[in-house]
Amino acid sequence: MPETKQSKRGISPKQVSNIKVVVLCVAAATTFWILNALNKEDYTTIVDYPIEFEFDQEQFMAVKPLPSSIEIEINGNGWDLLQKYFQVNVQPFVVELDRPAANDYLLTADVRRSLSEFISPTQLLNLGTDSLKFQIDPIRTIKLTPTLDSTSYSLGKNIRMLSNPTFEPNAITLKGPSSILDLYEGKFPISLDENRIDQNISKNIPLKISKELAEFVTLETEEIKVELEVVAFLEGNKRLKLKKVNFPRSVNLEEEEPIVMMYYLVDERKTDQLKDLEFEAVLNYSRRNKEDSTISIQVSPLPEFLDQVRVEPSSFKLIYGN
Repeated sequence: MPETKQSKRGISPKQVSNIKVVVLCVAAATTFWILNALNKEDYTTIVDYPIEFEFDQEQFMAVKPLPSSIEIEINGNGWDLLQKYFQVNVQPFVVELDRPAANDYLLTADVRRSLSEFISPTQLLNLGTDSLKFQIDPIRTIKLTPTLDSTSYSLGKNIRMLSNPTFEPNAITLKGPSSILDLYEGKFPISLDENRIDQNISKNIPLKISKELAEFVTLETEEIKVELEVVAFLEGNKRLKLKKVNFPRSVNLEEEEPIVMMYYLVDERKTDQLKDLEFEAVLNYSRRNKEDSTISIQVSPLPEFLDQVRVEPSSFKLIYGN
């Protein structure tokens, strides 16, 4: 008898053909059963049904992502439920908000009837949540005061700001939802982007919103001019003349003929005035420290254009004689 050829796995072509027939029969039977089952009524399932919020977007803005679906339990035809479960050609249910900023939630009971009619002929059995939460703010336009961001610049050594910086324009106009605008607390930080400043600055700076807020806020002021006046303080020192006040004859300084030096920074515009002053290291016995018998030095005069005044030594030890 002729031998039957077998496949590499030990299965003959006839067996392969029989397996294909069985698979096709099972697939056909399964398909017939599924189709027959889907045509039946009275199925119940839970689905996340898509929703959309409708409101006046020229007057209001959502500052948090709005709910995109609502969980519902529904009953109906198998085909209909399958379509809603996989959201095939399903139109979202529109939630209309006449006063979106009045509350931050919507009771689902308020939309139950209209939702039930919308998904007909499917029957709505239950709602998976009792409310839909959201945050929608009214859109406002406000003016903010520009302020210099202290982290965006640094002054050179011994450089001082002569006065507060000036801005042109002196107000910045922003438009956006109220809760986002409130984050600015009435001020808009200006980034100068300058290091070791040692001269006056007049600079036009383009304005921009941080990435976190850019999707909410619109700048109606595009550029601002910043003017900054500075002054240099020069290092100096002087030897002070010692002046005793209210000293009894029996009291002396522990150190004989001491040398007192004053170190300071002076406003560069006041150096001529400094030359005309005679400084003294005043030792007022009435202000001595009785506990340790020391007396501190006070510089006189001490004009406002001096800064970081330091005296060495800063005090003396007193000795008492008979």
